[in-house]
Amino acid sequence: MKSRLLPVLLLLLAGPPVTQPAPPTCYSRMLSLSREVTGDFQNLQAVEPSEPCVRYLPTLYLDIHNYCVLAKLRDFVASPQCWKVAQVDALKDKVRKLYTIMNSFCRRDLVFLSDDCNALEYPIPVTMVLPDGQR
Repeated sequence: MKSRLLPVLLLLLAGPPVTQPAPPTCYSRMLSLSREVTGDFQNLQAVEPSEPCVRYLPTLYLDIHNYCVLAKLRDFVASPQCWKVAQVDALKDKVRKLYTIMNSFCRRDLVFLSDDCNALEYPIPVTMVLPDGQR
């Protein structure tokens, strides 16, 4: 009897299995997908810069807190097809998915902090300003 209880006791003392602490929320899914789309777009621009259909794609610097992002996503999906580059179709699928999530499933979770459409055309470089007296 004791020999059967020992493995069970050790398993219980080992702790719960490693899992995510909580399921992803709508907001976290939108945020991670927007970062993924932006990274994929920048990678596509670096890998296929001379391909005409890649060159004429609308820019994708996404900020899910900017109201203009919905129009930006819609314009990107509506841009002409790029038959030669499979990565463009995959990127458009991700953009379509993000638009659907933002416009349908997670609409209540969105909080727009800005409506500056120009901010989505050119990314603002992130700089770190140190407090006075520090270098």
